[in-house]
Amino acid sequence: MSYVDEVYNYVVEKNPAQPEFHQAVKEVLDSLRVVIDANEEEYRKDALLERLCTPERQILFRVPWVDDKGQVHVNNGFRIQFNSAIGPYKGGLRFHPSVNLGIIKFLGFEQIFKNSLTGLPIGGGKGGSDFDPKGKSDREIMAFCQSFMTELFRHIGADTDVPAGDIGVGGREIGYMYGQYKRIRDTYEGVLTGKGLTYGGSLARTQATGYGLLYLTEELLKCNGSDIKGKTVVVSGAGNVAIYAIEKAQQLGAKPVTCSDSTGWIYDPEGIDVELLKEVKEVKRARLTEYAAARKSAEYHEGRGVWSIKCDVALPCATQNELHLEDAKQLVANGVQAVCEGANMPTTIEATEYLQQNNVMFVGGKAANAGGVGTSALEMSQNSERLSWTFEEVDAKLKQIMVNIYHNIDDAAKKYGMEGNYVAGANIAGFLKVAEAMKAQGIV
Repeated sequence: MSYVDEVYNYVVEKNPAQPEFHQAVKEVLDSLRVVIDANEEEYRKDALLERLCTPERQILFRVPWVDDKGQVHVNNGFRIQFNSAIGPYKGGLRFHPSVNLGIIKFLGFEQIFKNSLTGLPIGGGKGGSDFDPKGKSDREIMAFCQSFMTELFRHIGADTDVPAGDIGVGGREIGYMYGQYKRIRDTYEGVLTGKGLTYGGSLARTQATGYGLLYLTEELLKCNGSDIKGKTVVVSGAGNVAIYAIEKAQQLGAKPVTCSDSTGWIYDPEGIDVELLKEVKEVKRARLTEYAAARKSAEYHEGRGVWSIKCDVALPCATQNELHLEDAKQLVANGVQAVCEGANMPTTIEATEYLQQNNVMFVGGKAANAGGVGTSALEMSQNSERLSWTFEEVDAKLKQIMVNIYHNIDDAAKKYGMEGNYVAGANIAGFLKVAEAMKAQGIV
């Protein structure tokens, strides 16, 4: 049995009932076979892959809080500090009912390689809770965030672990958690990113993941003899990533025509009205039915379905495993040219393989959505220097990061005889940097 297969079996045995984590490890290890097989003796002797697939630290805790009626609730809190070989742990906090240990480990594992690809000195981590912010008052959100940070504070710090936002954690939640951290530690430091602009946040951070996704997609098309201008784009999601992917797509001359949330989706053949979408989702925090009610050209559909719309470029920006094999078949039948992931692992393995087999340019999330964590690292730099850069400065650095990522993953794929396989290219480029750092630092 090869070392890759041994380690995958080891991961499944040691981490039962965590299918998302198993899926992430399998995808990465399979694409690294060519590298690992060439160094199998050395890696096996050092148990390098076992160490890579085992978090350095897993923190699980309870989060008690009181609702507006005086009722006490208890949620589960998680922080997985996966790998610090190239820098302090960096990765978001997700507040959503679906959160469990396996999902946080999958996200933290992916984050190792994504952070490595940015070229910045940040390691991989992830955290969150099964708390659902939807339908809660601001006071209830604050009560939960303060309780969550009352435990988490002892495990994080500007040079140790710097969390950010993710699904269910925006500027409001980051603000409440930062206030509690500062109150407990009596320290004003860049310990969280995604902060408000009045207390250490970075311009362009809100837009970064969506904008970065489009910068990479633009470079991908350009280097493959095409142009994003004039392309029809299908987007899933209606959160932060989707909104700003739609906005940047329009700025680059493309026409995004869909978005979706947990209950349904919008098809707007005239192109999504970004300002209306922001009003519905960022201000009112309402469902997409309100978008459809306010815009005559929009069609609202219940359930899933965005991938049925004919498009040139597809950008899954919602959540994990949302684009299935049947969706991939429909996209291919409709002539899709490129699929780039704005969310973390939104495409199933079967769908990914089908897209690649049918010559669709496919870039996975650890490369395509790295703009968010890249700009978080830029926020860390500004905090360390006690400086604030302009929107244009941050946006220019973000674009350069994403262009560099594309060329790094393209070069890695070509070097190992897998030209056009950007999933393998991303995993190889991210892995090699982390592996070298791990070897240099000894058995730790």
